[in-house]
Amino acid sequence: MAETTTLTYPENYATSQDFDIEDNHLHVLYTSVFLPIFYTAVFLIGVVGNLILIGALHFKQGSQRLIDIFIINLAVSDFIFLVTLPLWVDKEASLGLWRTGSFLCKGSSYIISVNMHSSVFLLTCMSAERYLAIMCPSASRKFRRRDCTYGICVSVWFISCLLGLPTLLSRDLTMIEDKPYCAEEPATLYKHAWSLVSLIFTFFVPLLSILTCYCSIARKLCAYYQQSGKHNKKLQKSIKIVFIVVAAFVGSWLPFNIFKLLSIISGLQEEPIFSSAILQVGMEVSGPLAFSNSCINPFIYYFFDSYIRRAIICCLCPCLKNSNFGNSTETSDSHLSKIFANFIHGEDFSRRRRRSVSL
Repeated sequence: MAETTTLTYPENYATSQDFDIEDNHLHVLYTSVFLPIFYTAVFLIGVVGNLILIGALHFKQGSQRLIDIFIINLAVSDFIFLVTLPLWVDKEASLGLWRTGSFLCKGSSYIISVNMHSSVFLLTCMSAERYLAIMCPSASRKFRRRDCTYGICVSVWFISCLLGLPTLLSRDLTMIEDKPYCAEEPATLYKHAWSLVSLIFTFFVPLLSILTCYCSIARKLCAYYQQSGKHNKKLQKSIKIVFIVVAAFVGSWLPFNIFKLLSIISGLQEEPIFSSAILQVGMEVSGPLAFSNSCINPFIYYFFDSYIRRAIICCLCPCLKNSNFGNSTETSDSHLSKIFANFIHGEDFSRRRRRSVSL
């Protein structure tokens, strides 16, 4: 999820010096009317959706996929973040005033930061697991074990909690003209440098890893189509799932983090390169988009992963547990693994045959 902006309060809320009267009126409507309604909808939809997703996968009968462990942890991370949203609804509705005390100011900001890091790392682990499951199922079998997956998830949570500490230490309740605001201390050059390094290694590097894994899968699918001449519907659907997951991740996270990157770079210069008002508007518009990622994940899994869809339907309608509807154990990943195992085996056989002929 999106981390709250690192700008201090005077840069957070534009004054008449930054906007004319009409623009300032639109800004007030956006922050005090649209954002509370939007965050309330995200809260209600996300809490229900993630609870159903967690319950469906946790209590599902039969064997559990390794990727489901990552999905459950991601849903837990989103749920914990969503619990803090009512505090930010109250903040936006009161034009930025923080009326719930210093503890909740620091605590909720810390939770958002931990959620942001854990979400990115879990999505990266999911893409790596899917890559190994599909592209090299035999060679990765010794790494793709349940105990290793739990260990990775524990490590992700531990690292995310550590990376959230700067937010916990720097953000506090600040009184400006006898009004309380939840804001960060003015950033020093060292803090800007640390923020830049942290952003690169906690977002852009994981993003590159995710895109690399999914593009490799898509390239192998295209090679399979070209050489086999077959157009399997399950394979076509798997391509759609891959690009939808990537598009949802990039569409939710990239705009906010680009504006955040520009803000950090501007802060490292003696004279800011970009207007603080422009950067703040960009972060205020892209921030809610990143927040919404916590409520759309359950819908992505429901509509595009038949395994999870069966688990959710069986959880909501227990009478279907014994029906044939929930008995299928083959998933898109297992289907792709079988296809690629045969395809790669065929490629190796053809390669050895060409070598023998050339000799």
